[in-house]
Amino acid sequence: MMVGFIGLGIMGKPMAKNLLKANVEVMGYDLNQEAVKEICECGGKTGSLKEIGENCDVIFTILPTGAIVQDVLFGKDGVTTNIKKGSVICDLSSVTPGDAKTCYSKCKEIGVGFVDSPVSGGEPKAIDGTLSFMAGGDQEIFDKLLPYFDIMGGSALLVGEIGSGNITKLANQIIVNNTIAIVSEAFVMATKAGADPEKVYQAIRGGLAGSAVLDAKIPMIVERNFKPGGKISINHKDIKNVLATAHEVDAPVPFTAQLFEIMQTLKINNQMNDDHCAIVNYFERLANVEVK
Repeated sequence: MMVGFIGLGIMGKPMAKNLLKANVEVMGYDLNQEAVKEICECGGKTGSLKEIGENCDVIFTILPTGAIVQDVLFGKDGVTTNIKKGSVICDLSSVTPGDAKTCYSKCKEIGVGFVDSPVSGGEPKAIDGTLSFMAGGDQEIFDKLLPYFDIMGGSALLVGEIGSGNITKLANQIIVNNTIAIVSEAFVMATKAGADPEKVYQAIRGGLAGSAVLDAKIPMIVERNFKPGGKISINHKDIKNVLATAHEVDAPVPFTAQLFEIMQTLKINNQMNDDHCAIVNYFERLANVEVK
């Protein structure tokens, strides 16, 4: 069975490579031809969006925005132009629940299954195949995707109906990004007060303040390593989606609203391509100190 994989960026490329390592036939697509070439060198094939729709029974997409997902799937010469009935599309992108519901409805009209299943874990877990998949959709379609989730991830859960995957991802992004901001604020304060940030980290990581975010981001911050595993631009987009969804359902998110403005400041400072641990730079500028 041929699997289509559309979007070979920081997350998509290692995910597609893990499928290939497991002897899954993969047909890849990306605007970045270097990424496509790399997949082909690993044993994959390449094809147009239309060719992926015609030849692949299972298709994964992981793309920057919901608008791009819909254009890739339903636009001129898109994936669904001549797709086979009974095929399955799984969107791994972080979009809004409304985007997912639109794709589901359009796919259902043409006899194609659709699941929204954004992922968590960033580039490191994409590389080692331990991502967390949070899915929304029909149980029957989820079950067809489960063997591929098992190759690319460490866990996969069907949360509920279509859109539930992205609701879960938005909740995840609130927690992850606000935690990075609070960790940044705390370590800037500790550094400004004269404490060694590495020793502060070692002292608190085993207690209640310890977390996966703390362990992933503080080593990067103290080493001044802002190479992206999760770009600020992607998280900025996700937090914008959080605010839109929260406003739609009348759920106040005051901390996350402030976080969005912090990210706006980083955008003005041309830091959209940095890892989101660079949120610390906002607090460092306020205190005129570097955590290192």
